[in-house]
Amino acid sequence: MSFIDSHCHLDNPQFDPDREAVIDRALAAGVERMLAIGTGDGPPDLEAGIRLADRNEAIYATVGIHPHDASKATPETYKRLASLLNHPKVVALGEMGLDYHYDHSPREVQRAVFVEQMLIAGGAGKPIVIHTREAWEDTLALLENYWRPRGLGGIMHCFSGDADQAALCLDLGFHLSFGGIVTFPKSAAVQEAARRTPADRLLIETDAPYLAPVPHRGKRNEPAFIAETARKLAELRGVATEEITRVTSENFLQLCRAL
Repeated sequence: MSFIDSHCHLDNPQFDPDREAVIDRALAAGVERMLAIGTGDGPPDLEAGIRLADRNEAIYATVGIHPHDASKATPETYKRLASLLNHPKVVALGEMGLDYHYDHSPREVQRAVFVEQMLIAGGAGKPIVIHTREAWEDTLALLENYWRPRGLGGIMHCFSGDADQAALCLDLGFHLSFGGIVTFPKSAAVQEAARRTPADRLLIETDAPYLAPVPHRGKRNEPAFIAETARKLAELRGVATEEITRVTSENFLQLCRAL
């Protein structure tokens, strides 16, 4: 079986002691592609994902401004983002969105930076990767106003909502990416959303080093663990694990045009 990890933070300092070994373990476990999210520590550095993608054939990248770092954005940041979207291994802009749990950046600033990134991605014809936490109403409203008309779709990263929220995201043209949360015993709402998601809108991810799936919960997550998430999705949907790996890989390649 081969997998695509549609969201991982391989630049994270937790991987500094053994990053290459982590990548090797992923490849040995059948992870044929990994999408390195390029938000890093925020502006002015926008190339955390690109540096990894340039060194590894199996790694693709995003560029973007995480909502935690929205207050660091400047006009020069936006110009640089638009330029980096031309890199041959950059397949999407993100992760972007709103995080009202931590409020590391003021909410009005988060919203403004979110909108600006949607405009940049739309101009470049790239999909977007969404982070939303305790901000569903505002996130969906901004996507409705600024993203739906583009018709480019994107990824609801580490989907943690319920079936109703899933339906709203799907109506907006998004793929839903499920990570380790779907394996947690108490995640009934997320599991129901995973059951109902159409096969052609399904993705899997690790969000490594965060949210390791059962049976690795509580440990540092890494892309090799994505097989556990695929197995859980297969169980929930009543299909073979091979079917989950096939459709999620096809969906990723079609959405991100990562050939």
